[in-house]
Amino acid sequence: MGSPDYTDDLRLAHMLADNSDSITMSRFKAGDLKVSTKPDLSEVTDADLAVEEAIRRTLSKARPRDAVHGEEGDDTGWGPRRWVVDPIDGTANFVRGVPVWATLIALMVEDTVVAGVVSAPALGRRWWAHAGQGAFTGPSLLRGQQVRVSRVGNLADASMSYSSVSGWVDSGRGQAFVDLLRDCWRTRAYGDFWSYMLVAEGAVDLALEPELALHDMAALDIIVREAGGRFSNINGDDGVAGPGALCTNGLLHEELVTRLSQ
Repeated sequence: MGSPDYTDDLRLAHMLADNSDSITMSRFKAGDLKVSTKPDLSEVTDADLAVEEAIRRTLSKARPRDAVHGEEGDDTGWGPRRWVVDPIDGTANFVRGVPVWATLIALMVEDTVVAGVVSAPALGRRWWAHAGQGAFTGPSLLRGQQVRVSRVGNLADASMSYSSVSGWVDSGRGQAFVDLLRDCWRTRAYGDFWSYMLVAEGAVDLALEPELALHDMAALDIIVREAGGRFSNINGDDGVAGPGALCTNGLLHEELVTRLSQ
């Protein structure tokens, strides 16, 4: 028996992303954007809430038997298939008018991500993948160009992206992180989803963050893996269970795990 085919699920994820893009772009830089603070002190906008509500509404009709996990709402449903949604990854950028933000949509079966779409309409970019079929970027499902990770095998030649320094200090791995900054050829804080998509494209060789939630990682994981890279937690355990995320072209992975464990 062949591997499961997630083509229809990927097509649905693109449709969800199209609708999400319409909502987010209509609210980006809007003068009446409503911003509030959640209990964890992170920001949420009316656009975040509207996107997740729209995705949940569509999934309830198109995939009524599937579970849904989103950043803003309660988990719904049960069973082996679970959609994981981050309505706006990079909300702080969205609020400040910085175009580096995206909607992340993924499908997991049990503990494995099998399809994912990352849509960043303010950048005019979209990335996607589903199990066994490669990773792509382009304006639409039918107009995609396959992406592959780099072949850089030495840290001294590597380009590294991250989100912040303070999180590494708080994690107790601040010195190991700073040593990586010193030893890589180039370092930039592209941040959030973009760091990982640049790894998938081969423009960056490694990206890492000390603490992330499932909705932050699920869609990124499948795209990086299908591009030939590796996605794990910072201890080197593959998958999206955390803690944090370590994403590389694969060639640099074991060295980074070792260095961050010191």
